[in-house]
Amino acid sequence: MKNVDIEIYISNLISFFENNPNDLISLIGDVQKQEFYEKLREKSEKNFSEGNDFVLTRNQIVEIVVELKIPQIKNEKKSEMDRIIQKTKFGEIILN
Repeated sequence: MKNVDIEIYISNLISFFENNPNDLISLIGDVQKQEFYEKLREKSEKNFSEGNDFVLTRNQIVEIVVELKIPQIKNEKKSEMDRIIQKTKFGEIILN
């Protein structure tokens, strides 16, 4: 059974971000917002089940954003490495 306080808290967060889309974009970038909202709900429920406050801290929200962005960050680093290493007919040349 879900806690009513958590539902109110999450719906208030979602309402805030829906009314202030620039704040959402500056926080999460191009991450899917539905995934972000679901992770917020999961973390809040986890906090409550562990006996902690269900209101998320700034660090917890940042951890959620990082968790959602890790696949994108890994892809960016790979493409960055591709620019540093140039493949030629003589082999690979590192532009360092």
